[in-house]
Amino acid sequence: MAYCSACGAQVADGMTMCAGCSAKAGAGQGATGGLADNVAGLLAYVTIIPAIVFLVMEPYNKNRFIRFHSFQCLFIAVAGFVIGIAFMIIGMIPFVNLLLIPISLVVWIGFLVAVIVCMLKAYQGQKFKLPIIGDMAEKQANM
Repeated sequence: MAYCSACGAQVADGMTMCAGCSAKAGAGQGATGGLADNVAGLLAYVTIIPAIVFLVMEPYNKNRFIRFHSFQCLFIAVAGFVIGIAFMIIGMIPFVNLLLIPISLVVWIGFLVAVIVCMLKAYQGQKFKLPIIGDMAEKQANM
C-alpha cells in the first residue's frame, strides 16, 4: 500500500488519486523539488546528511513521506550511537568484551539489514515503520 505524497493518507494499490485530498499521484510517483519522492526517501537513508538536508530545505520539508523517512533515518542513527556507546562501556569490563564481540556483530548486521529494508521500501513508495522508531518518526513527520 502506498501513501499520498501530499497529505500522507494511504492510497490503495492501483489507484491514481488520493481519496483524502484528490492529489493525482501516490508517494513515490510525485516529485518534490525536481526529485521524485521515492528517490528522496531512499536518499534519506544513505547517511544522516541527506536526511538533515531534506528536513531543512523548503520543498522537501513540506512532504510528509520524505519527512517520515528522514526522521526515521535520524532516529536509527541515534539508536545506533547510543548502542555503540553502551557497547564501549560494557566492553571495558574484562572477559565480558570477548562475549560482546559476536553480540555486537549481530546487532550491527541487524542495523544494516533494517536500513537496507527501509531504503527498499522507501524506493517502492511505502512507509515501512520500524517497531519503536517508526512510531516516533511518524509522530514527528505529522507535526
